[in-house]
Amino acid sequence: MLQVGFLAKVHLQKEKDMRLVSFYDHGKNKIGALLGDKVLDFSKACPQLPCDMIQFLGMEDEAKQTARIAINNAKDTNLILEKAINYLPVVINPEKILCIGHNYKGHIGIGRTELPEYPNFFCKTANTLIGHRGSVVLPNVTEQLDYEAELAVIIGKSGKNIPEAKAYDHIAGYSIFNDVSARDLQKRTNQWFIGKSLDTFAPLGPALVTLDEVPDPHCLDLDLSVNGVSKQHATTADLIISIPYLVHFLSEMMTLKVGDVIATGTPAKLPEAANPQQFLKKGDFIEIKIDPLGMLVNSVS
Repeated sequence: MLQVGFLAKVHLQKEKDMRLVSFYDHGKNKIGALLGDKVLDFSKACPQLPCDMIQFLGMEDEAKQTARIAINNAKDTNLILEKAINYLPVVINPEKILCIGHNYKGHIGIGRTELPEYPNFFCKTANTLIGHRGSVVLPNVTEQLDYEAELAVIIGKSGKNIPEAKAYDHIAGYSIFNDVSARDLQKRTNQWFIGKSLDTFAPLGPALVTLDEVPDPHCLDLDLSVNGVSKQHATTADLIISIPYLVHFLSEMMTLKVGDVIATGTPAKLPEAANPQQFLKKGDFIEIKIDPLGMLVNSVS
């Protein structure tokens, strides 16, 4: 029995991993797998699985193996056109959204010359989350709505005091995150929270791309454009503090829970985007592309 289980686990690890999505369909929140231009609805293909991403991730290999079988035997009756679904953020109600500031070379803060020794982190609240193709609402309280493209890490296994060498064992996968900010509100106090946690200020998606499909998260191209014009372009090779160390460091302070989101920081704007600064306005379209995670698209309303 042990040998069979071991072989099954090895086989599972060698499979191409999944692009998991959360979506809303016929009055229900669901999860599924993105398969090209279609989505496999797990509630139909494998109804024994939960319809919530955090619960799914908490089942670890059991859920993954069931989902993989369903993907390999996908039936047309269980598929939905991708363009027809209403995306939710990949995790709907995480316990924590932990964001890292000044974590890219070239974007370490005004007037600073030395790289930070420790992560500079802050929190966003769950009311900020929206999904792919959702709308960022420009509130009346700000005139300086801004964007920040980031690689997001999704925790798949809870842990406290996680050794840096074991960090990847606790990561379910990666997604794309936009740390939308109200710069004028952000500057009112010495804490960033007020400018970071307004409704809809954290687009997350379109998919959670599982760990094995991204062998090295520190070599990914990242690009953000507004209305088709590139505003940020960088590589995650420029991250100052690595993802394993972020997981280790944060877990020393608090227990990381399944579904927690770690937004790893944003690079500097391109020179032509920074001078002069152009803030977002109603009707703008923001596209963030990170290979191989896909593209997160959101409008401003």
